[in-house]
Amino acid sequence: MKTDLIQLQVMWSRLLAVVEEQAQTLIRTAFSVSTREGGDVSAGVFDPAGRMLAQAVTGTPGHINSMAMAVPHFVKRFPLETVREGDVFFTNDPWQGTGHLHDFTFVTPAFLNGKVVAFFACTSHVVDVGGVGFSPEGKTIYHEGLRLPLMRFAEQGKVNDWLIEIVQNNVRESTQVVGDMYALASCNDNAVKSLTALMTEYRIAGLDEVRDFIFENTRKAMLDAFSSLPKTSARNSMRTDGFDKPVDLACSVTINDESIVVDFDGTSPVSDYGINCPLCYTAAYASFAVKCVVAPKVPNNSASLDMIIVKAPEGSIVNAPFPCAVAVRSVVGHLVPDVVFGCMHELLPGRAPAEGAGSLWGLKAGAGHGLTDGASSGQQTTFMMMSLHSGGMGARSSCDGLSATPFPSGVKNIPVEVTEAITPLVVWAKELRQDSGGVGEFRGGLGQTMVVGSREDAPFAILATFDRVHNAPRGRSGGGDGAKGSLRLASGKVLKPKGRQVVPAGDRVILDMPGGGGFGSPSGRSLDLIESDLRRNLISWEAAVEAYSVDRDDSGKLVRVGSATTR
Repeated sequence: MKTDLIQLQVMWSRLLAVVEEQAQTLIRTAFSVSTREGGDVSAGVFDPAGRMLAQAVTGTPGHINSMAMAVPHFVKRFPLETVREGDVFFTNDPWQGTGHLHDFTFVTPAFLNGKVVAFFACTSHVVDVGGVGFSPEGKTIYHEGLRLPLMRFAEQGKVNDWLIEIVQNNVRESTQVVGDMYALASCNDNAVKSLTALMTEYRIAGLDEVRDFIFENTRKAMLDAFSSLPKTSARNSMRTDGFDKPVDLACSVTINDESIVVDFDGTSPVSDYGINCPLCYTAAYASFAVKCVVAPKVPNNSASLDMIIVKAPEGSIVNAPFPCAVAVRSVVGHLVPDVVFGCMHELLPGRAPAEGAGSLWGLKAGAGHGLTDGASSGQQTTFMMMSLHSGGMGARSSCDGLSATPFPSGVKNIPVEVTEAITPLVVWAKELRQDSGGVGEFRGGLGQTMVVGSREDAPFAILATFDRVHNAPRGRSGGGDGAKGSLRLASGKVLKPKGRQVVPAGDRVILDMPGGGGFGSPSGRSLDLIESDLRRNLISWEAAVEAYSVDRDDSGKLVRVGSATTR
């Protein structure tokens, strides 16, 4: 007997609740700051063939969409007939997981009446995997740390103690990393219990009907979204900073009746350093950009993702083959949406935002032997940490860009109190960066400035992974560019935007984060919005006069130069 359509919709909603609970369990039990405070995670439920049925709202597109491609690797490696209750699978392989060694992906089968009815998967970024640290300076995957193949974390409920010991002996922050491993396994376990309770409540033996209902309705919604789109192509390119030389990202977007194809032909070849991006991570963010513009309200699952086809020449920086260094693949991956948005703006004017900061300006720092070049002392605290922060988003055709907002990753800015509580670091300033948003009818989001030092009389290392220092986020449709970023010491030395560098004892490092590009001609910005920006010190008077041709009349009211009227 077929299940009632209303009941199927309810069960779909319940699945979404289960995976959101799964993600929140991970966040609440994790040890690392990036997971616990930043939400740098993903969680989802998959059918026995490895197709994603539902994802948690909490999480990053890079993790969620690449994890959707990772689970089929697990299903192939561990055929259903070999899987037992209590098994938990794991990998951090960049090409079979989510793009770099710092992401641990866990997959757990859900059994009902002795049969696998689903898989739950989750991913989070761990603070350290050994090697050169979370830095682009490695020149091959072998430099970047511990790489573990698809394997069992637990077998029939018994944790693999040898795996735990290997991890403990190869990472700098073993308590945090091993704690996160148990958190990942536990959140899947909770989700399995919730699913089996749901299936028992509805007296169903499998998820086949629910899966078919989800996929059929998702595909129909995507086709409806495609039906009004122009069936044509557009190209765009964007220059980014790279490591030792600039990187050109190029792509075309082609809209067909039943698919959208994103092709990165023309993009720069792989780098000698760890900014390379495996195709799984490129596809994750390219798909995200397309869905943002074309079908933002359509659920994200295998049915919708399968209709967005992402291609890239093997050996390009967005399809880096093994054994390329890929530690900070997010630097390039987070810029992928901006180059795709450029194509979407040509195809669907007004729907795509201007370029933004893109790559995170996370503070990755540490101290100890091998990090501070022998300058450390016995009194220095040894640590390794990562704190997530960001510049501004690009403006849209109808509103200003968001300031200091991580986009496209969707992670949270880490409270400075957390960083100060677990490390010797002190954040002396964290404030919006005036005049950093690109001008326009709608202003780009502002970047922020952070000043960081140590409370100890000792140096510390910063592992820089920053972009938009040499190439600004571009405005759109006449909007101005966002401000470039910079990295420097308070003593005056300009630092490189990428790589490990030592902040001397007593000095401080200053991060000026990029702003987002503006949208539309500055002449179209309303005087009310300009006045609001001035009142909140988001823009200086000098910048307002130059960009918007404004002045004060005798009563102090803001007016256009040469005009007595206001907008």
